[in-house]
Amino acid sequence: MSKGKIFLRRMVICAMLVAVGVVLDRFVPIVFTDSLKISLAFIPVLVAASLFGPVDAAVVWALIDLIGALLFPRGIYFPGFTVTCALKGFLFGFCMTRFKNFLMRAALPAFISNFIISLFLDTWFISILYSSNTYWGYVVVRLPQFIILFCLNIILVPLLDEINIKLKKALKTPLK
Repeated sequence: MSKGKIFLRRMVICAMLVAVGVVLDRFVPIVFTDSLKISLAFIPVLVAASLFGPVDAAVVWALIDLIGALLFPRGIYFPGFTVTCALKGFLFGFCMTRFKNFLMRAALPAFISNFIISLFLDTWFISILYSSNTYWGYVVVRLPQFIILFCLNIILVPLLDEINIKLKKALKTPLK
């Protein structure tokens, strides 16, 4: 198969993952408040991370956030959230393609993504958006959200690995 067809196939798959991610992020999440939601938008990102690596996963998650925020806004668009989405996508892609053991492949990126990037950095962005001095109050309120998301990441990475093995085999077959 030529490089052009491989690139086109990869781009189309990433576009489909972005579309699924926007739906999961904007129409399916459990929203408690403007700053507290549980979304499954990370699932297509994990698929992109496993199939294509860190750069594609970063682009997929950044586009999920950007397109979702522009087409279906839930407040003011803030580019910092898109940057953190790209960081989280890159982190998952890096860990899922470089490491084989469960701890480094699932637990490490889930911990860094949820408790360092999302809990602390995104919460800082929220406190900036609301011109609030209650950063630590937001951290405490958002902590259960990221505990739940951490557990979902830990559970879903091994399950998605099984699906991704089948997807990788299917992607290696030539187009007809």
